[in-house]
Amino acid sequence: MEESGQQFIAIELGSERYALPISHIHEIIKMQKITVVPNSRFFMEGVTNLRGKIVPIINLRKRFSMEEVSATRTTRIVVVNHQDEIVGMVVDRVRQVIQFNSIEDAGDSTSGIDSHYFSGIGYLDDDFITILNIGSTLR
Repeated sequence: MEESGQQFIAIELGSERYALPISHIHEIIKMQKITVVPNSRFFMEGVTNLRGKIVPIINLRKRFSMEEVSATRTTRIVVVNHQDEIVGMVVDRVRQVIQFNSIEDAGDSTSGIDSHYFSGIGYLDDDFITILNIGSTLR
């Protein structure tokens, strides 16, 4: 891979694939104990202790109004940096690091989810993956 292009991490929620800019990834961890926070937003799973730091955890399935499923051995928490805060996002699976051939605007809607959650669509040969807008997804 050439260093000039931006790299992304491919993640999965059910049969849907998404990409996150690798520059925003703090780390990827296995699912761990999450403490529920009462009266929090509907997609807020709770908080977890990551080496002494309390990290809020959101559930992307809930965020995108997808069917909830139990955690499996492939479930991961993708910890991202956003505006000097770290936040964890529960995903079904983390795939691989990718670099797109080209990136276009997201347009109006992708897979029935509101398009403001997306920053673009990345193309890989004859395939494409929707790129998540981390800021919109966490709000």
